[in-house]
Amino acid sequence: MMNSASANPVYTGREHWTAKNGVRLFLYEKRAVTLSRGPATAANNLGTVLFVHGSSMASQPTFDLQVPGRPYSSAMDFFAEHGFDTWCVDMEGYGRSDKTRDISCDIANGADDLAAATDYIMKARGVKRFLVYGISSGALRAALFAQRHPGRVARLALDAFVWTGAGSPTLEERRKKLPQFLKMKRRPIDKAFVRSIFERDHPGCAAENVVDAFADAVIALDDSVPTGTYVDMCSKLPVVEPEKIAVPALVMRGEFDGIAGFDDLVEFFKRLPNPDKQFAVMAGISHASFQQINYRLVYHILHAFFSQPEPVYRG
Repeated sequence: MMNSASANPVYTGREHWTAKNGVRLFLYEKRAVTLSRGPATAANNLGTVLFVHGSSMASQPTFDLQVPGRPYSSAMDFFAEHGFDTWCVDMEGYGRSDKTRDISCDIANGADDLAAATDYIMKARGVKRFLVYGISSGALRAALFAQRHPGRVARLALDAFVWTGAGSPTLEERRKKLPQFLKMKRRPIDKAFVRSIFERDHPGCAAENVVDAFADAVIALDDSVPTGTYVDMCSKLPVVEPEKIAVPALVMRGEFDGIAGFDDLVEFFKRLPNPDKQFAVMAGISHASFQQINYRLVYHILHAFFSQPEPVYRG
């Protein structure tokens, strides 16, 4: 399972494919291991995590990034070693999933992708419910999926989330390009664009070698990405209804995140009906949490939420 020649554990993943109405979707899996580096058993497996990527990059650069000298740079490796089966999926139009349809791949389409991905994983691994983590527009996809399929979600973590868009300087600036986005189904990306994600809110929150490795990994898979999530976030919010998200939820907000307006998130959080909910502000974090200098803080918060005991009620 592990590359033992490295001080940074790297676990072997497995590629999977499924289809959504004829559209091929790429999934990637890393199974749970014990701290002795052997396969986990049913008794110590803590659940199945499904990671959901954002608007401008595919899943593996986000969740399985390998950077020499950066322990557990891969979130999938970290959670696999801590007893979770881990999966990620390239949304339609991203990475190795199909890019053939003439559509912009909006938030709703991404929620459809998650339904197809969980259909496959449930059949392949016997999973009944998932621990779902989404970041940025991936958080919107994950929230809409949980709203549509609450029975499939054990716990829901929403990072860099946006509800109405109020108080978001990044979205305010992005709206200036909305007419351009409406005219195209895909928008070009390059290394300079990927680097700008780390420079727009609070420069210095991510190490240069990590930003470079991340940008290289993103551009190796895509030179353009769909416009649908940008259009939704600039002109169609809100796309989810907190009152209809009945599952236990964690809202994660980076201290410097220009997407996730603080008051907007508080209002969303107040409306979540399940009392098993948490709101975490992550110090020293801007937008791309897993690529930040303080990424281990993010892992800690997420791990605690995914592994906490269920509440017990009497009487």
